[in-house]
Amino acid sequence: MAFSAVLHPVFLLAVLPLRASLTEVLGEPFQLTPEILNVTVESKLQQVNLQWTVPNLIHQELNMVFQIEISRMKTSNIIWVENYSAPVKWNQVLHWNWKSEIPLECVAHFIRIRAVVDDAKYPPQRSWSSWTPWEEVSVQVSVEPNTFLIFPEDKLLEEGSNVTMCLMYGQYVYNISCKLQEKPIHREQLDSHVSLMKLNSVVFRNIRGTNINCQAMNATKKLLGTVLFVSKILEEPKNFSCETQDFKTLTCSWEPGVDTALAWNQQDSQTYSLYESFSGRQELSDHKNSHTWQITEDSQETYNFTLTAKNNLRKRSVNLIFNLTHRVHQKPPHDVTLETLSATEANMTWKVYSRGDNYMLLCQLELQHQREVIHAHNVSVHVSGNYLFSDLEPDTEYKARVRCADANHFWKWSDWAQKEFTTPEAAPSQAPDAWRHVRSENGSHFVTLFWKPLLKSQANGKIVFYDIVVENQDRPTESKHYRVEAPALGTQLSLDLSSYKIHITANNSVGVSPESVMVLSNDSGHEEVHEKRIKGTKDGFHISWEPSSGDALGYVVDWCEHSRDQHCDLQWKKLGPNTTSTMVTSDAFKPGVRYNFRIFERSLQQDAQLIGRQTGYTQERAPLENPQVSVSNFTSNSFILNWPAYDSDFQSAFIEGYRVYLKSQDMQCHPKGRRTILPDKSVLCEYDIEDPEQKTFMVENLRPESIYEYLVVPYTSAGLGPNETFAWVKTPDENSHRLLQIILPMTLCVLLIIIVCYWKSQWVKEKCYPDIPNPYKSSILSLIKSKKNPHLIMHVKDCIPDVLEVINKVEGPKTQRIGSGKAHTEDVPRPLKDTPLQLGLLTPPDKLLNVLGKDYMKSLAESPTEETSLIYVSQLASPMCGDKDNLATNPPMPVHCSEYKMQMAVPGRLASPALSENNNPTSRTLSGQGEQ
Repeated sequence: MAFSAVLHPVFLLAVLPLRASLTEVLGEPFQLTPEILNVTVESKLQQVNLQWTVPNLIHQELNMVFQIEISRMKTSNIIWVENYSAPVKWNQVLHWNWKSEIPLECVAHFIRIRAVVDDAKYPPQRSWSSWTPWEEVSVQVSVEPNTFLIFPEDKLLEEGSNVTMCLMYGQYVYNISCKLQEKPIHREQLDSHVSLMKLNSVVFRNIRGTNINCQAMNATKKLLGTVLFVSKILEEPKNFSCETQDFKTLTCSWEPGVDTALAWNQQDSQTYSLYESFSGRQELSDHKNSHTWQITEDSQETYNFTLTAKNNLRKRSVNLIFNLTHRVHQKPPHDVTLETLSATEANMTWKVYSRGDNYMLLCQLELQHQREVIHAHNVSVHVSGNYLFSDLEPDTEYKARVRCADANHFWKWSDWAQKEFTTPEAAPSQAPDAWRHVRSENGSHFVTLFWKPLLKSQANGKIVFYDIVVENQDRPTESKHYRVEAPALGTQLSLDLSSYKIHITANNSVGVSPESVMVLSNDSGHEEVHEKRIKGTKDGFHISWEPSSGDALGYVVDWCEHSRDQHCDLQWKKLGPNTTSTMVTSDAFKPGVRYNFRIFERSLQQDAQLIGRQTGYTQERAPLENPQVSVSNFTSNSFILNWPAYDSDFQSAFIEGYRVYLKSQDMQCHPKGRRTILPDKSVLCEYDIEDPEQKTFMVENLRPESIYEYLVVPYTSAGLGPNETFAWVKTPDENSHRLLQIILPMTLCVLLIIIVCYWKSQWVKEKCYPDIPNPYKSSILSLIKSKKNPHLIMHVKDCIPDVLEVINKVEGPKTQRIGSGKAHTEDVPRPLKDTPLQLGLLTPPDKLLNVLGKDYMKSLAESPTEETSLIYVSQLASPMCGDKDNLATNPPMPVHCSEYKMQMAVPGRLASPALSENNNPTSRTLSGQGEQ
């Protein structure tokens, strides 16, 4: 048996080559049928893996072609055919995989394979081998009634990819709808329980993924969803390079591109690895954009690197091959020094990292001022170098820097090594650009000196002050020295009318500048020249002039930068002797502003003579305001309009004339005017005054007692002034001036009479009825009686009154003040007891007064807090003296009687002025002999 077991394989090995040889000789087909070993599925990747072998293969290696077919749902529905070529060895297991666009859970697939020999050692075969039996590829998924499922779950794919999703649902589930971020998704029915959803060119929304939600009727779980994790496309690394500074390490760097990481651990950031093919070393980088590679001591000079970027979806690679000595990046120079030798020279020295005297480096030097390279130079060095910078500006900040590279195999420059320095100051090299303004007044010259600041290249340092020397050329021994501290750019001098020479110099800490010289002649400031109008442009003014002499040293044009401001900001421009025109430009020029220019000719003696004046606008504008118009010579049929002249410096253009508007309901226009009927039926007359110097306009042929409206506007080449509200006047009546001549004198006379009467009324009042009459001071008696009458002054005891009225409170201790309207309690004197008034008897007046005086004075003394002022009360002594109605019809005549009212003092608290005679409860009458 053992012999048979050994003999059988030997026999086969002998027979099979014989059979192959016969096939080759006879031309019979030589077919090898493959045999499927295993079919597996990776659901997450939607991938089918196929393994097979070729039995009966007797050659060590044979090139073959395999044809693979895949069908879906049924074997006749072939969806994929692919030819796969590979060299096959005896007893070798071959592998192949295929990715399905439809999730493998949703539908069954079938796979089979056949082969044909495609080897140069054998004649071409015309037929394939037989097919292997169909192998079913499926993932068993169970869908219960009233449920539905979505595949794939949490799909990971690249942006721009296409994806097909399937929906599987059980019995009784209907009306299924799905949405991608609230956007409906179209579905295709695959069979009664499977439908497909195709999404093309999906886009990246965010690292958290894109939601797909589905809902169905009659399902146990009505809402179901999944997430599409869309990754950014992995980019190929860019600008991959490697270099060394010390021949010990290689520093490789690259640009990684966009990060493809996703949330929920679906995908990490891409990783980068380096593989060197000559050494076979591979290293994973810890950084996204660089890696340090250690150089070994095997003297390897050439390197071949492959940089690979990788994520869960794909790989991207780039290659780099180089010679190590050609990729040397020098370190920056060291021990850099800089020494300033003078205000215009500086010397720079530095050292480099060298690999020996035979190793040559190329160094580049730069000199910068205000971040601008003003000088560059290359120097070859072995170990150290130096360079002299010349033609520098005094008192100027500079930056000098140097960098180096391999002179034999230039790769890239090293980093810069730099030094900053400042050159020393030097004396100013240029005289100040100076000018003056002269104003003659009251036999003196008021001179304002101006000068422009020196440029930094001219000042050669910080200007500290300016020296001004004024020499009197009429009296050479007289000179004055002035010092103006910087940064002032001008000063004022008051000089007499002599001729002067002025010297101006600028000074810094090192020295003094050349001088600027000006000469003032006796007639400076008195020049009178014609003013010429010029038209400017948006760019400025073109100024031209005619020379006044043939030996001019040059010309000066000056102007005010801000002509409307109190601060003139005088500007000037100096020109050569052969120049007769110039263009004056400035960013300060504005439209609608007048600018005045003066042209001076400078003589060889440094004297300046005014030879011209020019004025103009860069752009003329319509007037901004109208003149203030007044009316004069006003009559019933005419009046004159007057307005003042404009200030020329505040005009927005040259005034070319005025337009006068007159408006009235019924008006006849002058033949030179334009007549217009307005919508309100009024008449508008327009008159143009073409002479801008005319400031009056007479309006004639008007109607009396009529209203006329007027408006005066100026006009320029750019248009009319503003359209403002009309002012109006009313013509008077023809006889109104006559009435005025009569009424005015009468009014003055009446006013004078009123003033005289008022003055006299004060005199009459003082003489006749003063506020408190004093019988001793009254002068009225002098008008009644003669001064010789001994009884001129009446005494109480000398007159027996007919009637005496006493004002008294008689209602007891409590009384009501009617005058004030408030009831209150007062202590009042009680009524007189046993008086003739109470008994109805007549008491003689002299005794009555005694009684009254005695009792009332006692009452007043008992009430010290009451008022003690007195009121004069008087009654006529007889009907001849007045008050006839208060007497009896036939009273007996008194023995004695004065001819005026007797005056009696009564305490003020007993009187009640607010009560009338008829209703005063405290009023009593003491009668004479004839009254009961």
